[in-house]
Amino acid sequence: MGESQEEQQRAKKAAAAAYEYESDPRWADYWSNILIPPHLASRSDVVDHYKRKFYQRNIDPELVVEPMPSSGSSQSSRPSATPSSTTTTQPRQRSSSTSTTRTSGPSTTQPTGPSSLRWDQPTIQFALNAWVFIVAVLAIFPLIPRNLSTRAYRLSFMGTIISSVYSLYTLYGKPRAWNLQALQVWLQSVIATKDFIYFLYCLMFVSSNMQVKFALIPVLCRSLEHVAKFLRSNFSRSSLYRKYLEEPCLWVESNTTTLNILASHAQIALGFLLILSLLSWQRNIIQTFMYWQLLKLMYQAPVTAGYHQSVWSKIGRTVNPLVNRYAPFLNTPISAAQRWWLR
Repeated sequence: MGESQEEQQRAKKAAAAAYEYESDPRWADYWSNILIPPHLASRSDVVDHYKRKFYQRNIDPELVVEPMPSSGSSQSSRPSATPSSTTTTQPRQRSSSTSTTRTSGPSTTQPTGPSSLRWDQPTIQFALNAWVFIVAVLAIFPLIPRNLSTRAYRLSFMGTIISSVYSLYTLYGKPRAWNLQALQVWLQSVIATKDFIYFLYCLMFVSSNMQVKFALIPVLCRSLEHVAKFLRSNFSRSSLYRKYLEEPCLWVESNTTTLNILASHAQIALGFLLILSLLSWQRNIIQTFMYWQLLKLMYQAPVTAGYHQSVWSKIGRTVNPLVNRYAPFLNTPISAAQRWWLR
C-alpha cells in the first residue's frame, strides 16, 4: 500500500510539473495575489512550490504538497553560528544542536549540481527534447547535406512522438484493458492534452512523402520550451549555466506565449499549404483531411484553443472584407465551412 501510494504521488507530482501554467489564466491571478519578498519570488524552487499548491487547489486535491523548507533562506548564516554555539552552550543545548545537525544533514549533503541528476521522468524528457532540438536544427540548417537533412527531419518527428507517448504513459498510464470500451475511456482522458495533439501532429508528417521544413517550427518550439524549463530548474547554480544559458532560458520562459502563437501560425499555415499541395503530384487527400481534423481539435482543446482562436480571428478580420468586396459568391461556401468547423 505504501509503495503504491508513493508511486501515485510521484505520478501526481510529475503531472503537476508538466502542467501548462502559463496557458491557465487562473495561475496568473493566483501568483499575483501571493505576497513574498522579491528575492524569493525569483527562485525556481519557490515558484515550483506555489505551482504545486495551485495544482492541488484547482486541479488535483489529492496531491500532497510538502511545506517549503525554511533552511534555504537561512543556510548562509548557519555555518558561522555553529562553531560558536558548540563552545558556549550548555550540555542540554548541545544535544539539541546535534539533533538539528543530524536532521539537517541529509538535506545539506545532497548535491545540487548536474551530479544530482537521476534518470527520472523529467530527466528522460529533457534528454529526448534536447535530442529533438538538435536534430531539428540540423534538418533546417541549409548547409547540411540533403541525405543527412532528410534523416534529421524524420528523426525530429520520431523523437517528438517518443517524448509524447512517454509523457502520456507517465501521466495517464495505459488503458485498463485492450478492448474498445477501455480504449475509448482512455482516449477521452488524453485527447485534449498537448502531448496527444503533438503525437498526432508528428505522426502525420513522419509518414508523409512530402517534406515540409516549415512543419518543424512547432516541434522546435515545444522542445525548446521543455529544455529551457528543465535547465533553469536543475542547473540554476551551475557556473556554466549562469554564463551561457541563463539569459536564453529566461527569455524562453518569459516568451512562452510568443512561442505558442508562433507554433499556432505555423500549424494553420501548414493546413493551407496541404490544400495547395492537392494541385501537385505530391497530393495526399487523406493526410489533408486528417490534418484539418487535427486543426479542428486544436481549435477546441483548452491547451491550444486560445492561441488558435486568436490566429483564426486575425485571418477572419483580414479575409472577410476582401471576400465581401471582391468575391461575394464565396460567402456561401465559407459559411458552410464555418458551420462544419464549429460543430
